[in-house]
Amino acid sequence: MADFCAIRGYVGICFRGIEMEDNPEAAVLNHQELYRGKIVNLYVDTIRLTSGGTGIREVVRHPGGVTAVPVLDDGRLLLIRQFRYPIQKYIFELPAGKLDSNQPPLETMMRELEEETGYRAGTMDYECSFYTSPGISNEVIHLYTARNLTPVLQHLEEGEHITVIANTLAECLQKFQAGQITDGKTILGILWYRNKYSLK
Repeated sequence: MADFCAIRGYVGICFRGIEMEDNPEAAVLNHQELYRGKIVNLYVDTIRLTSGGTGIREVVRHPGGVTAVPVLDDGRLLLIRQFRYPIQKYIFELPAGKLDSNQPPLETMMRELEEETGYRAGTMDYECSFYTSPGISNEVIHLYTARNLTPVLQHLEEGEHITVIANTLAECLQKFQAGQITDGKTILGILWYRNKYSLK
């Protein structure tokens, strides 16, 4: 699994088994925070390049998140249809959530699964961690597979517009190929599940 590490005052993530290379952009000449929000912070750094010149790096700092592929006993996968304000439409997604500073990823995913889908996982297996947009953000998402699901009360937060659907893996793949599933973490999660568990 991934390990969190602090480097020069910033929280980053180190993946086990991957050798961390030297940082060619470690010399920060100026650090300016432009926005501090509920979820993200935006800052602009002026850095010293290896050529001796300077460069600008715009970074969105994010606490990270979790997502899971929930698998019902009959093999169908749970997806949610959720309205997303930035793109002004509903999209199909895997259940997911933002990390809280005082809660481990596993506990966060267990909670988010119940809140968004109305199912509790008997087992939650860690699969991988991945960056969502490393060119502008440090956001990392931890992917799980959730099994042995039992119905519980769904309790959405105010402002969440979510409906739950259950599809076979084949139906999920058809939605992806038809352009009906366009969310990155959901595409990765479905393909990961197919490659690891369905192609054996």
